[in-house]
Amino acid sequence: MNEKALLLAGPSDPSADRLEKILAVFGVPCERQTAAEFLAGSVPANARILCTAGMFLEAAAGLEKNPAFASGIHSILVHAGENLARLQSLVQKLSGDAATKVVQAGQGIEWAVTSQLPEFCRSMSGLKILSQSSPANALQFDAGKSPVEKIISSEAGVAFARFEFRGIPVFLSTAEVIDVSAPLAARDFDIRVHLLAALPAVLFIRHAFAETCWQTPETCACLVIDDPLLTPRYGFLEFEKLLGLMERYNFTTSIAYIPCNWNRGARSTVELFKNNPQRFSLSIHGCDHTGGEYGCRQRDRLAWKSHQSLSRMERNMERTKLSHDRVMVFPQGVFSEISLEVLKRAGFLATVNSEVISTDPEPQKISVADYWNVAVMNFGGFPIFTRRAPWLGVENFAFDVLLGKPLLICTHHNDFHDDGKHIEEFFSRLSKLNAPLRWMTLAEVARRSYRQRDVSDGKIAVEMFASEILVENHSKQVKRFHVSKRESAPETVHQVRVGGQPVQWTARDGCIALETELKPGEKKTIVIIFKEQVTENFRGESLGYRLKAIVRRRLCEFRDNYVRKKTFSV
Repeated sequence: MNEKALLLAGPSDPSADRLEKILAVFGVPCERQTAAEFLAGSVPANARILCTAGMFLEAAAGLEKNPAFASGIHSILVHAGENLARLQSLVQKLSGDAATKVVQAGQGIEWAVTSQLPEFCRSMSGLKILSQSSPANALQFDAGKSPVEKIISSEAGVAFARFEFRGIPVFLSTAEVIDVSAPLAARDFDIRVHLLAALPAVLFIRHAFAETCWQTPETCACLVIDDPLLTPRYGFLEFEKLLGLMERYNFTTSIAYIPCNWNRGARSTVELFKNNPQRFSLSIHGCDHTGGEYGCRQRDRLAWKSHQSLSRMERNMERTKLSHDRVMVFPQGVFSEISLEVLKRAGFLATVNSEVISTDPEPQKISVADYWNVAVMNFGGFPIFTRRAPWLGVENFAFDVLLGKPLLICTHHNDFHDDGKHIEEFFSRLSKLNAPLRWMTLAEVARRSYRQRDVSDGKIAVEMFASEILVENHSKQVKRFHVSKRESAPETVHQVRVGGQPVQWTARDGCIALETELKPGEKKTIVIIFKEQVTENFRGESLGYRLKAIVRRRLCEFRDNYVRKKTFSV
């Protein structure tokens, strides 16, 4: 790989710091130089330069004096910086038109991502996004005089564009760059709020460092519906109609199934699931589905609940012959930090959740960079794969895909209140994304959602998130896979298996690591087995608790089937 990231920056440059953090999210190392150092030295072959408008103006003067100096530069990303006057000077230089100007575009503007550059814009190609961010800057110029490609634009002007300077592609953003080390300001990351601060840099990095960036081998996807019993109709949800919708748009559905319902359900619906395993699957939705049951911070109680939920799902499998995925979907999205460690040691693969902030009195801060990862790994190295509701917009799912996250959709029965028309409209829009989605069960999503990159000829680095992954050698030569996983308590690891056989592993710097060799086309499953947690201090819930849980479940079902009405909006 010969993709060099070069940050042009002053000694103290917050903008460069932010760019360096974004590069780190994608695994791209970088070097920092001042403009003077850059012009006094020699440009590394295939250098990709990132800088502010002001810094590029300093470098451009030297490049004009020595055109041969530019031959080693692959491309340049320029963002606004804090000096708008220098930004305007630069765009006039790049456009060759003194009338080009920078204007304030205002708030609530619909920005369009061009469909003319599908390889560059990837999953965001052709989308229109109503911005919810603060007022933005935009370029206004005479298109007839300026040979420029508009990448992100609106009626107010252009916010991200591609120019040419001395034969070098220059990608210019009119916005400042997001600080990915900042904590999430909401329950999730919304690209509509951070569009111009986040998207240009991510698009450029994915394009310019295509071989260096971490890559996910495939984009895994699944629709998750919380709560329903396996009956022909649950609330607004009709399983026969859902199957027709899945066949029409070629997607899969995981039912987040409440384990206390293990001995319930209609034979006809069970048969529907058994006859369509490529469409329907079951995941695990708590244990009793009581309010905030996984927000508890009692280790023994959580361990008992986790084993109880697995035991109930095993009994459901014995009764119905329906298998299930060892993936936890938290009821109401509520969890404590310790609950993830408990689930890991109970043998779960992963969790899938809409929330990433725990209910602890002093919860961990989750940064934007943490959320941008394939899965949030802040809780003892056990993954939370994030999911979203359809009403958050196709653009947010598209940005997740751009980041390398799986595409996971969160719904409930009431989202089908209009015979599924809103859900169908959502899937119609989703099917038009410029992204090859692979629809599968949640267990397969967990196993296949890892990231990798070539680090040398014959060697591939892999970062795993779930406690089990399936790796494959897609090349025509033998490859050695160096696999690592974040793990805060390596002493809890009982065994690591590759292809069913125990292997040696090491623990270092908060990770466990192993190596395995794969022949061309060969696949291997890598499994981390944790020591089981003893639950001697908790023998089970009281009779009063169990009765309340049953009553609560029946009342919820009555509400869902006969009372609840909710407008669904995409």
